[in-house]
Amino acid sequence: MATGLGIALHTAGLPVGPDRCERLARAVTVMGATSVAELRACALATMVSDPSQMATFNRVFDALFGGPSPFRNQLPPAGPAFQRADPDGSPQPAQPPGGQVDPSRLPSGWHVSDAAPAAADGDEPLAEGPALRRVASATERLRGRDFTELSPGELRQLVTLMREMTLAIPPRRTRRYRPARDGKRPDLRRTLRLARRSGGEAIRFARRAPRVRPRRLVVLCDISGSMEPYARALLMLLYVLNAGQVRGGDGRGLNRTEVFSFATRLTRLTPALAAASPDTMLAKAGEAAPDWSGGTRIGAAVKEFNDRYGCRGMARGAVVLIISDGWETGEPELLGAQMARLSRVAHRIVWANPRTQSPRYRPEVGGMAAAWPYCDAVVSAHNLDALDDLLSALHAR
Repeated sequence: MATGLGIALHTAGLPVGPDRCERLARAVTVMGATSVAELRACALATMVSDPSQMATFNRVFDALFGGPSPFRNQLPPAGPAFQRADPDGSPQPAQPPGGQVDPSRLPSGWHVSDAAPAAADGDEPLAEGPALRRVASATERLRGRDFTELSPGELRQLVTLMREMTLAIPPRRTRRYRPARDGKRPDLRRTLRLARRSGGEAIRFARRAPRVRPRRLVVLCDISGSMEPYARALLMLLYVLNAGQVRGGDGRGLNRTEVFSFATRLTRLTPALAAASPDTMLAKAGEAAPDWSGGTRIGAAVKEFNDRYGCRGMARGAVVLIISDGWETGEPELLGAQMARLSRVAHRIVWANPRTQSPRYRPEVGGMAAAWPYCDAVVSAHNLDALDDLLSALHAR
């Protein structure tokens, strides 16, 4: 909705870009807007930057959300605030003649309303239109739909909702100490340094406490054919959460998330998380992993991870997330042995298996039966609503 309104305003000549569309989406979410009047207030605060833009804004907004007809009793503006240049270089007014909005240039799904004008006295507020309710219901449908049922466009729409989620990994106690007034351990060196200010008398006693840092998150993502839609959605979630930590300024001292993919081989995808957008991240991940949508060898992939990374320090004290449906083409005994080996060094192992959404699912055979005893939590993570259970499992101590 914010994107569509931004395109319409940009087409009408206002300097509206993706940044203002994002601000409008956040403002509607924070305010909890449920009526057209509240949406107008959010749009005015985020889309308009100059009083001269008010006439164009009101005309476009009323046309899209059922206000007074934009084609009645509308005087043309004194002059276009912004101009564009045609391909031949000649400047053209940014607004259509007569101050009207050209319906053919509106984004798909939007239409010009021909509603009756408001009351003459202007005291009656605009009735709540169905636009916000339609958008809200569409969002609710996306939240409850399985990732396999979403198109690439619908999957990209979930990125905005994923940005509202927070990844909180349980902390770990380090061997280093920090100054603390309520620390239980005395800091003798700092106490002596403070005593130099009082002629050698130890008037103030310094104390210290152990430093606490978040644990490292290690992700092993199955990118075989049966897991490809879920892998895309969960990799987008990891990208959004990782970018939010860095952009929010809370990432100082945080351990970077390590992401690996596996189907027939193990591939490190951590450099792809530094991409500029989720689509670019997925493209780089596809280039780095030649076995995308291939077979599944979970036991061999976990063994390679333990040999090259996990038991050498990466998984020591870390929270390990394994994203797979448990369809093992290799020996289940190998997977069970490697999961036992991983559980001895990791702090916590969480397995995200979309097949567990069914109440009739039972891990009785195959790779999932071999790995189940070594998992601290098993979640489905098959849609956006189920991602809350995944984040809660990662946060548990």
